[in-house]
Amino acid sequence: MSQILAKRERSNAALRNFDEDLNSTFLTDDVLITTGAGTLISGKKALQDYIKRASGPKMYWIRTPEEIKVNPETNLAWETGTWKGYFEDSDKPIVGGNYSAQWTKKSGIWLIQSQLFVTLPY
Repeated sequence: MSQILAKRERSNAALRNFDEDLNSTFLTDDVLITTGAGTLISGKKALQDYIKRASGPKMYWIRTPEEIKVNPETNLAWETGTWKGYFEDSDKPIVGGNYSAQWTKKSGIWLIQSQLFVTLPY
């Protein structure tokens, strides 16, 4: 669980610094992401393309874990918590909600296999 929390902190820092290359190192190649608006993104490359195509002000997201459960027999973990989105030069959130993530421990390394974000009042 501490390894997952540490990776989540590093992922949040990468997003805050707009370092998409570093952030992608925390994901499996075939990662599935459902955005807060319900868009399904399949794969690391598709996620990078989605981010590059985004219009409007630059934003970053911070995920705050509330619970992590690990199954050592299957090398899978479940993370759930809240997320908030911020404009580039702001510390005031403008959007947020809940999220869940499935982690997998492939080759001894925890990676995010899927994430689901739902935009809700925060």
